[in-house]
Amino acid sequence: MSWVEPPGVLVVQHLPHASPDAIGTTLQAAGLAVRVCRVWAGDPVPRSPAALAALVVWGGPPAAHEDLTRSHELPTSAAELALLRAALEAEVPVLGVGLGGQLLALAAGGATRPGPGGPGGCEEVRTTTAASEDPLFAGAPERFRVPHGHGVTLDLPAGAALLAGCDRHPVQAFRIGARAWGLQFQPDVDAAEADAAAALRAGLTTVPDRTAPVPGGRAVSTPCRGGILERFADLAAARAFETTTRAFFTSRAADWERRFAADGPRYAAAVAAMELRPGQRVLDVGCGSGRALAALRTAVGGEGVVLGVDLTPAMLAAAVREGRGAVARLLLADACRLPLPAGSLDGVFSAGLVDHVREPAAALHEWARVTVTGGVLLLFHPSGRAERAARHGRSLDPADPLAEENLRPALRAAGWDPAGYEDAAHHFMARAVRNG
Repeated sequence: MSWVEPPGVLVVQHLPHASPDAIGTTLQAAGLAVRVCRVWAGDPVPRSPAALAALVVWGGPPAAHEDLTRSHELPTSAAELALLRAALEAEVPVLGVGLGGQLLALAAGGATRPGPGGPGGCEEVRTTTAASEDPLFAGAPERFRVPHGHGVTLDLPAGAALLAGCDRHPVQAFRIGARAWGLQFQPDVDAAEADAAAALRAGLTTVPDRTAPVPGGRAVSTPCRGGILERFADLAAARAFETTTRAFFTSRAADWERRFAADGPRYAAAVAAMELRPGQRVLDVGCGSGRALAALRTAVGGEGVVLGVDLTPAMLAAAVREGRGAVARLLLADACRLPLPAGSLDGVFSAGLVDHVREPAAALHEWARVTVTGGVLLLFHPSGRAERAARHGRSLDPADPLAEENLRPALRAAGWDPAGYEDAAHHFMARAVRNG
């Protein structure tokens, strides 16, 4: 019954011979579905990262600084930049390689410019202090050789973390925020292979052996195939459900309040069913734009505590725009890992969230953990289950966690005593009391 589609990864491929097979295979091995957007063949670039567990933008020969002024070089550059900006906003994991890394830097506010030319092949790069704590680069040697063949220099945006660089190209790897990485080298090509290809292009009949240590102990040849790609795939897979949920709601946050403005009275009626008292402490978990927060504040009065938690920054920003930050404290957090001590709440309100958590049983346990004995849980939706199923072109799912035969035992197992269940045409409401 979730509105979130099964998680998958979009790989943007710019040229037919610049194959993303290595990253595709690695992502699939991590359990993620992969869809290749072949922009060279005319595939449209999606407008939104909704339903994406990750976004990969692969390399290509054009330089990003040229694309923006010569659209024939990469006609999809504007669409790709828009998709990258949306992915950054929704905190979708991103990996940009070569041209993809350049576009990522531009999308985040950086710049590209012509850099030193020269033949392709490999160069020695040096990792930075920031790399030692980076999810992809932690544990990498301080110096290693990487293959690349571009002539672009990057100026990173403010706040970006430089992870690796070399003398000719000071920016070889970087991170934007917590989940977006740009590489200016090819992580799927072995250093020895790149040396051999460069030697052939230069007309050499033999390839120098660069694998042996040199005096001083400097590591000059470290194949980078596998490690970076595998770590990125593992990170994307581990956070896939969280990522797709956040991306789904980020793309809808700006218009959420307008679309559901008529639901306000139903939210107020649901809050009234909690029977809260002045001075109590209550949480709206998965608060979204905060439609229930004013009613919760009215119920507990000025001396009470009202908290709103949501996983999506864009939704909390919408709540602030609606003035709801003035009636509640808003927290960015996972509904299944609340930053609250045990027994700190008298009530938990949740509207339409159970369908959007990975493990509903774990969510019910977590909400019980933070609620005192005798506290109340109110699960609500302004539409009944049958109405929602019909709206999405589906039949009722016997496995729906909100079906009464599923919800009642789940509540009891989590420490709640069911105290009411209504699945009406125009609302859903289930009430439970925390047992001792």
